[in-house]
Amino acid sequence: MLICHICKAAELERMAEVLVTGEQLRLRLHEAKVIKDRRHHLRTYPNCFVAKEIIDWLIEHKEASDRDTAIKIMQKLLDQSILHHVCDEHKEFIDMKLFYRFRKDDGTFPLDSEAKIFMRGQRIYEKLMNTENTLLQTREEEGVTYERTLVALEFIDWLLQEGEMPTREEAEQLGRRLLEHGIIQHVSNKHHFVDGGLLYQFRMNFRRRRRLIELLNERCRSIPENHDSPFCLRKQGSEGGNTSFLSVSPTKEIKVVSAVRRSSMSSSCGSSGYYSSSPTLSSSPPVLCNPKSVLKRQVSPEELQAPGGPYIKKTFTIVGDAVGWGFVVRGSKPCHIQAVDPGGPAAAVGMKVCQFVMAVNGMNVQNLDYRTVSNLILTGPRTVFMEVMEKAEY
Repeated sequence: MLICHICKAAELERMAEVLVTGEQLRLRLHEAKVIKDRRHHLRTYPNCFVAKEIIDWLIEHKEASDRDTAIKIMQKLLDQSILHHVCDEHKEFIDMKLFYRFRKDDGTFPLDSEAKIFMRGQRIYEKLMNTENTLLQTREEEGVTYERTLVALEFIDWLLQEGEMPTREEAEQLGRRLLEHGIIQHVSNKHHFVDGGLLYQFRMNFRRRRRLIELLNERCRSIPENHDSPFCLRKQGSEGGNTSFLSVSPTKEIKVVSAVRRSSMSSSCGSSGYYSSSPTLSSSPPVLCNPKSVLKRQVSPEELQAPGGPYIKKTFTIVGDAVGWGFVVRGSKPCHIQAVDPGGPAAAVGMKVCQFVMAVNGMNVQNLDYRTVSNLILTGPRTVFMEVMEKAEY
């Protein structure tokens, strides 16, 4: 019976991955203004995109290697009712100047029981990850240590406290549905969800930034789930190798950094304002050296904003993924961008090293040091609005 549940959970998890991937794409396209109201034959079609343009966009943003692959990705989303032709005249995604729209943008998304439980699970996941609590901890069960575990009875207490469910019986039933849909699991897959002292973990990481090419991979997900959302520069490991980025510290050493949950900042933050890994998380020792700032010289706020000067202003909207925002700040008055993960959210919107940070989420930070700015970003919302100054290239 349990094996049946696991098989069903895996199947539903694949469905959930399509939903999450589609939603991440929808939000990215809205942010890039690719989705907008469009007119054709004197009629306005709200919140739609042009098929040919989206194929160009996917290739430009390295989500697809060629047009055929991009078409297959969008067809997958169309087949799963994530999007549709604005007049429902085409069941295929055609690389032409045709209008398509995400169903969530016109209210036609089919909210069946599976979709509802995934949305519920995502909301609960975000609540847990965004609030200070002690629910997710490293614990032992049957002599084995597991990270980020929930005790079932404590989780039920929390659901009641948060008003997610009115009674313990209904909260337990919700837990069972979350397990059956592959959102949570017993740490060793030996038990269904029951109100007691057993340990459970989130099986899905809703925050992980999905690559669209994953939609075409029907096999089990090969990318490891990482439930952290750090402000350090780091990328996912692959094939068991150590692929952590090195964060540049203003002291005489570089430390391999690993992720921590944003809500754990106060207890886990080191003297550098970033997060060094414990020996159990990385096999590589610290690399000792004398790193230098990427800046050739420090520039004052007055020089940056002098009329007729060589510096221009840029604004970025950066949506953090499961590995953070993908950049490191250093320096002070003002801070500068010291490093950028080429595959991260910051690089995707155009952030570069040597840019000077002037404002974060509407707050002037040009007279603050990097620790304060890091803390401001780390404890703020997942979407960060930044204003920077960079030297113009003539």
